Amino acid sequence: MRILKSLTLSTALALVLASAAAAETGRTITVTGEGIVQAAPDQATISLGVTTTNETAVQALAANSAAVAEVIAELKAAGVEGGDLQTSNLSLNPNWSNYDSASAASISGYTASNLLTVRVRDLAALGGILDAAVSDGANTMNGITFGLADPTPVMNAARAKAVADATARATVLITAAGGTLGPIVSITESGVFSGPGPLFREQASAVPIESGEVGMTASVTVTFEIAE
Repeated sequence: MRILKSLTLSTALALVLASAAAAETGRTITVTGEGIVQAAPDQATISLGVTTTNETAVQALAANSAAVAEVIAELKAAGVEGGDLQTSNLSLNPNWSNYDSASAASISGYTASNLLTVRVRDLAALGGILDAAVSDGANTMNGITFGLADPTPVMNAARAKAVADATARATVLITAAGGTLGPIVSITESGVFSGPGPLFREQASAVPIESGEVGMTASVTVTFEIAE
């Protein structure tokens, strides 16, 4: 065990000394690599809700609350878990009129809005869930985003591709200059980002949905030693 620890420490020390030597002589090359990995999403997040207008604030809010309660009940009946439902915005505002007349502006009614953030884990049921929500009173929708319940494997694959890309770029540059690529001195991750990818159509449903792919992009900056 002591011999193994000594060898490990010796190896680590050798790498540190080699990196320090490379830095002192300036014989290093720094490149940036990028890796992109596409994956089919396995969940969706919807922003939907109910907007109602009535003569008084009390009436507008009461009507809105009743409609939202029906939408929530329908979403749960369609298989959405309570933990996947969250109120994201609740507002009550007066509607002003007579802006363009000589008289003073007045309140002509009130608008209440309640938005829900809904996470759908079964994409095959997404179209039916949207149809059910709208049929039961939802009249506001602010978009759908697709994602991965566990993005870590895809993120790690993108990171590995980014390092491989940086190594390939550095190899081309050093070889073209007549040199030999040495060991890695340092790696800095610039970030991992996600974005939309090519689209494909889900199975037929009440509301056609294009779920596409989720693209994970990793960027790394790698410094290599230039070997003798």
